[in-house]
Amino acid sequence: MRKVRINKDEAGLVFEHGQYKRFLNEGVYWLWPASKVHVYNRAFGFPAPAAMSHMLQDARLAGEIYLVEAGATEIVLVYADGLLREVVSAGRYIFWKGLIRYEFVRADIGKIDITEPVEKALLEGPVLAPYVRKVIVESYEKALLFVDGSFAGPLGPGTHYWWKNNIPVHVSRVDTRQLQAEINGQEILTRDKAALRVNAFANYLVVDAEKAVLRNKDYERQLYTNFQLALRENIGMLTLDELLERKETMGPLILRAVNERAKDLGVEVLGFGIRDIILPGDVREIMNSVLVAEKKAQANSIARREETASTRSLLNTAKLMEDNQMLWKLKEMEYVEKIAEKISSISVSGNGVLIDQLRQIFVPPR
Repeated sequence: MRKVRINKDEAGLVFEHGQYKRFLNEGVYWLWPASKVHVYNRAFGFPAPAAMSHMLQDARLAGEIYLVEAGATEIVLVYADGLLREVVSAGRYIFWKGLIRYEFVRADIGKIDITEPVEKALLEGPVLAPYVRKVIVESYEKALLFVDGSFAGPLGPGTHYWWKNNIPVHVSRVDTRQLQAEINGQEILTRDKAALRVNAFANYLVVDAEKAVLRNKDYERQLYTNFQLALRENIGMLTLDELLERKETMGPLILRAVNERAKDLGVEVLGFGIRDIILPGDVREIMNSVLVAEKKAQANSIARREETASTRSLLNTAKLMEDNQMLWKLKEMEYVEKIAEKISSISVSGNGVLIDQLRQIFVPPR
């Protein structure tokens, strides 16, 4: 015979030739050589042997254990002294009574909704996280839930959890903030066959997420195409000169043209504007030449107008001088003064005739 000791926190199961014989609690035992003892720590559970039904006929053993059975689509949350210790999946498990206070929560993961009383903190913890799907919906988003390919309903902002299983779950998100679409590099012909490149932009909001996602495939691309068509329709009926004159008024026209189509996409267009109209190189050179010619013509017109005004002023002055001898003398003195400003010195020689001539210039006759 041989001696076997079972410690305080242990339990033993005796087998002979593979068959369960009896349960051993704390103590010292003498066993025959053919007996084999499996010693277990009472602090931990273990998968149940295949012959568990036969073993449960031992009332002493049945009173010492919790037998936990989980189906193919089930998990069992094992709480030890109030704390989640582990999660067991399909199978049979034994947990010892007495040393630790156990609680068990059975969960059906064959469905996606978590209806069991499980705290949110545990759903994100390392023990349970492998069995849970998590999706975060931001406050500015509208989300649509699809389960197994079918629309299941909208999701509000916040964190959402589902059991992880073979059922496909998809969440489609729509940003409800004001968005901007860039409509750049549009090659368009005007009515007079001028090839232009137009850059534009549009601001819009998604107001009906279900319509945008469920009734339309790639609503953003469809909205972009609608703006393209509206640009071509409105620009194609104008000549280049008309387009350049009406550039600022094109936005409201295109906005009205697109808004009705956008409603079918679940979108509200808030604004539209043309950022750039880019002309081909040869057309740009011609436009520059026309502009230079116009500016030169304006400059010549201004110069002729100024010359005419100057000539009219001279004519008026001449008429006044003709009727007023004093004004004539003042004008002579003005010119003499201007001449004198440019002369540093004057040498006068001659007889008294020169003095008389100067007197006649500067002193008016009485």
